Amino acid sequence: MLERVRIVLIGTSHPGNIGGVARAMHNMGLADLALVAPRCDIITQDSISRASGADHLLHSAQVFASIEDAVADCTLAVGASARSRTLPWPMLSPRELADRLPAECQPADSRVALVFGREDSGLTNAELQRCHAHVHIPTNADFSSLNLAAAVQVLAYECRMAWLSQASHEPSASGPAATVQPVTVSQADDDLASHAALENYFEHLERVLITIRFHDPEKPRQLMARLRRLYLRARPEQMEMNILRGILSATEKATQHKQPRE
Repeated sequence: MLERVRIVLIGTSHPGNIGGVARAMHNMGLADLALVAPRCDIITQDSISRASGADHLLHSAQVFASIEDAVADCTLAVGASARSRTLPWPMLSPRELADRLPAECQPADSRVALVFGREDSGLTNAELQRCHAHVHIPTNADFSSLNLAAAVQVLAYECRMAWLSQASHEPSASGPAATVQPVTVSQADDDLASHAALENYFEHLERVLITIRFHDPEKPRQLMARLRRLYLRARPEQMEMNILRGILSATEKATQHKQPRE
């Protein structure tokens, strides 16, 4: 389970914080580190020193240009934030997030991204709206600011506790409780749509809504943000996403047929 959890850092400005995050991850058994448009060098004396033996994660970290690229293959993206500043989004506590992880990491190709923002300003509203849900660490209201590595440590710890709890409840393969579960449906039919598939759908949806004049990009009125929240909350499967894309394509064709000829 832990190998399917990706820590995503956006716009990090201090190499020491990246090193501290690497140490926090390695402490808890996480190894998938991604950085989006970092504002500093990743490999420095400071980052290596702060990593304290986990600098191999710095060398293996992937660098992306955008959050969409960093979480493209993920089926769940959770943004660390106190709140969405323009539109309420599903909010989880660290423990609630951990409780969801065993099920979220069940398919062999599933990936969960935990997304952290900039040290000085956190995640933008647009970045938060790329996440299925937000997670809030309930800190002291009088002193709520957390160091980036400390925030990662809290969530990484909850991930590890969920993994340990799952491992303690799994029967031994050689024990009397071990059974073989019959497969009754195709695994592919139940696969959740990836983040990349969802982003492609949102682009397609907006294009069609503009074409049929339901959506005016000059006066958006948070329409696409609200639709994004709806579909991310629904967690559509890939087969369902194919159906939705098919509906949009059919709508486009029908609209083209009704266009007046010049």
